[in-house]
Amino acid sequence: MKRIAAFILIVLVTLGVVAGTSPSLLGDIKLGLDLKGGFEILYVAEPLEEGQAVTQDSLRETARSLEERVNDVGTSEPEITPEGKDRIRVKIAGVENEEEVRAILSKPAELTFRGPDGTKEMIGSDFVQGGASVEFNQAGRPYIALKVKDAAKFADVTERLLGQPLAIYLDEEMISAPTVNAVITNGQAIITGDYTFDEAKELADIINLGALPLKLTEKYTQSVGATLGQQSLQETMFAGIIGSAIILLFMLSFYRIPGVVASISLISYTWLLLLAFKLMGVTLTLPGIAAFVLGIGMAVDANIITYERIKDEIRSGKSILSALRAGSKNSFRTIMDANVTTIIAASVIMFLGSSSVRGFGLILIASIVASIITNVFFSRLLLNLLVRSNLVKKPGYFGVKEAEISAL
Repeated sequence: MKRIAAFILIVLVTLGVVAGTSPSLLGDIKLGLDLKGGFEILYVAEPLEEGQAVTQDSLRETARSLEERVNDVGTSEPEITPEGKDRIRVKIAGVENEEEVRAILSKPAELTFRGPDGTKEMIGSDFVQGGASVEFNQAGRPYIALKVKDAAKFADVTERLLGQPLAIYLDEEMISAPTVNAVITNGQAIITGDYTFDEAKELADIINLGALPLKLTEKYTQSVGATLGQQSLQETMFAGIIGSAIILLFMLSFYRIPGVVASISLISYTWLLLLAFKLMGVTLTLPGIAAFVLGIGMAVDANIITYERIKDEIRSGKSILSALRAGSKNSFRTIMDANVTTIIAASVIMFLGSSSVRGFGLILIASIVASIITNVFFSRLLLNLLVRSNLVKKPGYFGVKEAEISAL
């Protein structure tokens, strides 16, 4: 009786928390441009110094810097794309203070070299244009070679900071913190460290582009409507509810008691994922909805794999409790292998992609983690409580007919 009482208490508390907090969680989810709309800014880029030019590399680096700034003010998944020879288009959703964001975005990116106390010792324009390059030492390890315009100024900086770090910042983000190992008087220096070639090239590109800061002039600003539309969004949500209801009915009719546990687990999974959206500040877009639906499918698969293995064990003649143990154990590795490989693929998408593609990867990872918590561990906890309570003794409760059971 203690186990059945614990089962009922856990289920009631879980469903009560889900019912009580879901409306506020849904209301707090931020919607992306395609679902809610936002505003758009078109910038024209030009160099700060005479005689310099706007290149495609500088445009791309400026766009990357703008994306980081937008994320720092609490807006995720902006659409920022370079256009033509000197333009950058920015689309942002979920901004409460539009003027503040516009002021932050229009400020030129600032590359600085700072001492341990945060003093700005050098800026991007102190370096020779295109003077940073990636080279290799005798061991084949990459390092960054760079040149400065004023050798005397650089000699003074390296003399004062000898043995101390001279950190490299882009805006307020520290990119690297190399230590000054010698007084440099010829205006040529190298930055060594445990860099891969890609990391060294990225740092060299940042230093080169830091010598070419761009000034952004706002061409125009306009509101952007939701591409999906409110009616389409409601239809999508309605279709999702109908689909989820069909899945729950299928689990109940085909797996009986385990289907009840699966239904509770799937409801808990959906709530836990909504909570994760709120805590992570996720902006939900169409790719994010696709990842959410894919996660539900994988969560259902986790339950089906487990319950089918349990049914196979029951058909082999084992008791309900022995079948539960064996089926859960045999299905665990299969479920985890599938989830881990999907997490690896989603991680690649998240780190190599951008904007909504990165959001797809992030939501897919969150979906898998939530599925493991609810549809693997929580589901098995509930099922174990039911089986050990001795109220679920008949194979029919698991969708297995007596005629299908082999004699031991």
